[in-house]
Amino acid sequence: MPLFLTVTPHQLQFKFDARTSRGAMRMHQVYYLLLYDSDSPGITGVGECAPLPGLSIDARPDLESKLNQLAEQVGEQQLKADEWQGFLMSDDLLEWPAIRFALETAWLDLQQVGRKTLFENSFSQGTTGIPINGLVWMGEKDFMQQQISKKLNEGYTCLKLKIGSLDFATELDILHQIREVAGPEDLTIRVDANGAFAPDEAFRKLERLARYSLHSIEQPIRQGQPEQMQQLCAYTPIPIALDEELIGVQDATKQAELLDFVKPQYIILKPTLVGGLQASADWIDMAAQHGIGWWMTSALESNIGLNAISQFTANYAIDMPQGLGTGQLYHNNIASPLQIDKGWLWYGDSAWGELPR
Repeated sequence: MPLFLTVTPHQLQFKFDARTSRGAMRMHQVYYLLLYDSDSPGITGVGECAPLPGLSIDARPDLESKLNQLAEQVGEQQLKADEWQGFLMSDDLLEWPAIRFALETAWLDLQQVGRKTLFENSFSQGTTGIPINGLVWMGEKDFMQQQISKKLNEGYTCLKLKIGSLDFATELDILHQIREVAGPEDLTIRVDANGAFAPDEAFRKLERLARYSLHSIEQPIRQGQPEQMQQLCAYTPIPIALDEELIGVQDATKQAELLDFVKPQYIILKPTLVGGLQASADWIDMAAQHGIGWWMTSALESNIGLNAISQFTANYAIDMPQGLGTGQLYHNNIASPLQIDKGWLWYGDSAWGELPR
């Protein structure tokens, strides 16, 4: 049963410019990896490779050529099913976490006869939902306030605000206005600084942010400054979640050293960035050993990637909102059963749409 792999590129179009700490995004290039075996050519497993420019270590000019090379390699080597796991974990793919995620999920989908049900659990069966945060993108004050009002009207009880692009006083004013409408007992607020604070100003800013009873702050300072981050995590008035800090740390010993030294309150896991679902599971196990909390977040994938991450997340006992709602950002997303209702993600009865050709 030799396996075969094909690559289909697709450009996702944002409904608005996605303002990030790395500039505005209007399009997002993704690649769908289609895996099948020669004995059952009508059954296809689908995975999504969608590294983020400026953030993913494999958002490189040679990404597409690497994908095409892998497709040729799978066909030429006549890989069998029992050889796939070794291929997926090969050293050759360590520098390509988004590819590993795509190959891993395509394989899981193929094992489930291409139904896009990678895991049989109460979420994929449609009986339970996953609580999610409402994401508020960076932008001008009016733009952010419009998003906040919309999310509150939609019934979200947890908001995540991207901060760091406006004047800090303006961002504090936005938080003040939110708290005038909803107290911490009614609304959980997370903020994501994307490393925007300078180390020498970070603690003072955290003290001012703490007045608004925030759940946590993601990556207050830029990654790669372990001593400064360790000091912040030790004395912070707001729980700190590591995000970008995990990117590229794939050796288990170095992962343990990072958590042991920095001692964050939370880690945030994005399978596209950390190397897939098994890699995320390894981080979760390690976090548990260190008494560190976690949550999962999608990284602007289409509904193909979001579906895989959501079903994986539902394998765990979830005790806080996850970051899994970005599928609504695109004009031309793949139609899917994924639905959001009052701050919960559900797997409904709708049919999957066709992949681009």
